[in-house]
Amino acid sequence: MLVLLVVFWSVARSYVTGAVLLGGAAAAGWWLWRTDRLVRGRDRLWRQEEAVKAGHRTLAEVDAMTGTEFEDLVASLCRRDGCTDVRRVGGANDNGADVVGRLPDGRSVVIQCKRYAPISTIASRELRDLLGAKVHFGADLAVFVTTTRFSRPSEKFALQHGILAVHRDHLGLWNNGASLLSLGEVNGQGQGDSRHRAHWKQAYGK
Repeated sequence: MLVLLVVFWSVARSYVTGAVLLGGAAAAGWWLWRTDRLVRGRDRLWRQEEAVKAGHRTLAEVDAMTGTEFEDLVASLCRRDGCTDVRRVGGANDNGADVVGRLPDGRSVVIQCKRYAPISTIASRELRDLLGAKVHFGADLAVFVTTTRFSRPSEKFALQHGILAVHRDHLGLWNNGASLLSLGEVNGQGQGDSRHRAHWKQAYGK
């Protein structure tokens, strides 16, 4: 092959040169593409971290909010996570919903927000109201966000009907940077074992 290459170099030279140039251009293009992806990825991560810092509230600050302020906070967390068409609809005639919008994957979502004292408990009837709102708005996903915890029957009801139940512990995770969709992986969990519930009662008085 080497002898043939030397003999026919005058003919093969242009092909070899072209192959080398094409390979170099391909390598340079791949390097630029990879660098661009790394830079874009770092930029997205930085923007996400900044968005979390800007919107972060301690649970004590959340407890001091009005109901409307809490709804605004939930709406802002949805926007931070990439939800679109997010708007607050809470009010006298809210039809059981406080925030509506679309998830990053395109599904529609309806959210009920309850800023109750930590010693309170969410009853099943409130989740039934949210289920009605899901039907009214034709939403794909219903989410109940609260500053307290769910009773065992209400937690069971949420799991049976595909409602994402965001209790106080999960709200803390969401507020600290976890995405809303990631909370679905721990839906029905996090309210703790007997030791956790005993600590809850000691902290909040019930």
